[in-house]
Formats: sequence, structure tokens, C-alpha cells
Amino acid sequence: MPPPMKILRRSPLVAAAVLTAVSPLALAVPAAQAAPGPEASPSASPSATPPASMSAVGGARLALPGTQVELAGGAPVLPKDLTARSWIVADAESGDVLAAHNAHWRLAPASTLKMLFADTLLPKWPRTEKHRVTPEELADLGAGSSLVGIKENETYTVEDLWRGVFLMSGNDAVHVLSAMNGGVADTVDEMNEHAAELQALDTEVVSPDGYDAPGQVSSAYDLTLFARSGMQKKDFREYASTVRAMFPGETRKGAKGKPYRKPFEIQNTNRLLRGDGDVRVYPGIAGVKNGNTTNAGATFTGVAEQGGRVLLVTVMNPAKAEHNEVYKETARLFDWGFAAAGKVRPVGTLVAPRSARGPEAEGRSGPAPEPEAPGEAGGGTGAAGAGPVAGAAAADGSTGAGIAAGIAGGALVLLVGTAYLVNRRWPVPDLVRRRSRP
Repeated sequence: MPPPMKILRRSPLVAAAVLTAVSPLALAVPAAQAAPGPEASPSASPSATPPASMSAVGGARLALPGTQVELAGGAPVLPKDLTARSWIVADAESGDVLAAHNAHWRLAPASTLKMLFADTLLPKWPRTEKHRVTPEELADLGAGSSLVGIKENETYTVEDLWRGVFLMSGNDAVHVLSAMNGGVADTVDEMNEHAAELQALDTEVVSPDGYDAPGQVSSAYDLTLFARSGMQKKDFREYASTVRAMFPGETRKGAKGKPYRKPFEIQNTNRLLRGDGDVRVYPGIAGVKNGNTTNAGATFTGVAEQGGRVLLVTVMNPAKAEHNEVYKETARLFDWGFAAAGKVRPVGTLVAPRSARGPEAEGRSGPAPEPEAPGEAGGGTGAAGAGPVAGAAAADGSTGAGIAAGIAGGALVLLVGTAYLVNRRWPVPDLVRRRSRP
């Protein structure tokens, strides 16, 4: 058995929200319009220009190159020092895109693609399931891959492996989980199918870990869809907000020949969650994933809550070659988004998965609904049951500023005759009461 793991999490708090019908621009777009082909393979050049026409998924404005924003009275101007090739600021609850820059530009995603990997595979195994790693499962890792330190012929729980994926962006953990799922090829196929289900039509998966591969692309828009979908899952939220944990080490023999495994600490590579030199922990941050490769440059998708509002920000490949620039630009966009919310007209929307659409559901944004747990309060903003419980214990018995006692699952969907009326909470539950740092 692996030793007990002490975990520190940024534990979240949810605000309730009512989703209303969105414009027809939120509806599915035919594939021919969804992903025009100038960027069929990723370009490594930061000076490359976006295609003149991009996907119209989420709205016609998002198909245009350049910055898209509609400031109303009293709205702050966008930060002047943004250098990313592509970015997006969206409200996680309503799906409104508050502002975007080349949102559908198909670029190399790096390890932010692991959000899609996790969203696709997380439901497959219980956290406690154990797996003994074979040498073959670690044989095809790309040179220079980020690793958590998995060793062949050692046994790990599924929970260990997911911590390796989320905290250390471990390509070794991704390959082991892919092997458990039938292999890399099957996993890539499933990820592409799930991307299509989410209407993330800019995405083409070639390698499940996000390692640079010819033709592997995604977009700021699609990465934001992956984060929004993933945050529906309790385990995804927990792993994405974990700052540090203990990971099982290699089995060794003690002085008397008795085998032992000494765990070692791993830390989340998300600098807005953990802090790093010139980057402070962002107030209200709760995940989700960063990445960095030669073709992609630095990429990042983050989710944060302030004042009951939950925002998603994705930033891809800042041109400014400054340490931690992707986090700095993300923080500036979060600051702008929280200040601008309610003072800008949306320029698009985050679309619903295909399975959430239909004659009665056209125009609804957000993932496919799940049934409410018995006794949960439905309704609009301010619904009961959204508050955190201070001093609650973590799963391993450690205590802190609190993990919410209940996770609000799914959405409340009201069916009235043939009309599909939506009155639901966006379950990025427990989003942000942070534990005090050690």
C-alpha cells in the first residue's frame, strides 16, 4: 500500500446562476464552417499571423482575427500589454465570452490538452484501483517530457496517477493511464470523439499528453470548453486545485533487507495556484492546467471565482519572452474580466455539447445536465446549499480553512411539456475558499 498522502488544496466555493437562452450564434456550426484549414498543423513561429477566417462556433465575432470586445458604459479597457497569440475571457456559469483575441486560431496546445485527456478518462476507474507499471508503458515518452517519476514494476493507485497528471503534468502518468485504457491509439480516438461531442472542432489530438506532434492542434476556445466540462467532475476539481501532495517513491531495501517506499512531495506546476517568485497566488484561483513545448510556447487555462462570479481565462503563446509571462497575462485578463463583468456585451458564447442540444434544447450553453441530488435546492442565483463549511477535513484527515461539505452536482433541468426550460446552477462547486498556505 502506498503511504498516506498529505494534500493541500485550493478548495472552491460556488455561486448559483440562472442560464437563459443564448443567441442563435451558440448553436452548432456545420463542420465546413467550424474549422477552416490554414492552420492544419501547428506553426512554431511566434510571428505567424492568424488565418483570415476561423471557426464560427460560439458566434460570428469569434471567427474574426484580432481582438473582439464590446465595452459598455463604465467598462474598463483591456490591458495594453497583452502579447499572446490567442486568448479568451469567459463567464463559466453563463457561457458568455466577455472578450477574445483570435479565439479559434488552431495552435499547438502543449499540456493544456491534458484537460481533455482527464475529462475523457477520469470516470473510468475508481481512485483506489491499483496498477503495476510495466516497462512497455513507459517506453514511448517523448524526449524532454515532463515526468512525475513513475517507475516500472511499481504499483500505483489511480489517484496517484491522476495527481501525477494534474500536479506535475507527468507524461509518464498519461502513458500509464492510456495503457490502462487500451493503449495510446484508443485513447487518442476517444479524446477526439469527446472533443467532437463538446463541439471543440478546432482540436485534433495526436498525442494524449500534449507533446508536440505534427497536426496536433487546439484553440483557446476549445481549451476553455475542456476546462468548463472538466470542472463538472468532482475529482477533476479536486485534482486541479491541489497545490501539493505526496507521491509514492521507488521500492528500496532497508538495512535489514526489508523493502520500503519513501514518498516524495510533488507540487502543482500552475504558478497562479502555487505562487512562484514574481507571480503571486491569484485570489480565488482553483485550477486548471498549464503547458509549455517548443511549438506551443507557454499555454494556460485558469478558473477563478471572485464575488460570486466564476471566470475562465485561456492564454496561448505570449510573444513576450519573460519568465512566467503566460501567468502574468492570465492574471491581467482575470483582473479585467472581474472588473468588466456586467459592463460588456458578450462577443460570443461557450457552446453546449452536442448531446445537450435538440429541438427542445437549442441555444443552451453548458455541459449535458446531470440529475440533482435529492434535497438539493434548484433555482436561480443565491440558491441554498452553495456555502462552504469552514474547518472541514480533507479526504486524508488534514484540516484547513475548509473544504465544502457538499458538492453540488449537475444541473437542474425543468421539462415543461415539450419546452426545455433551463434554470440551473453551473456546478463549478466549492470553487474558491482557499486553505491557508503552510
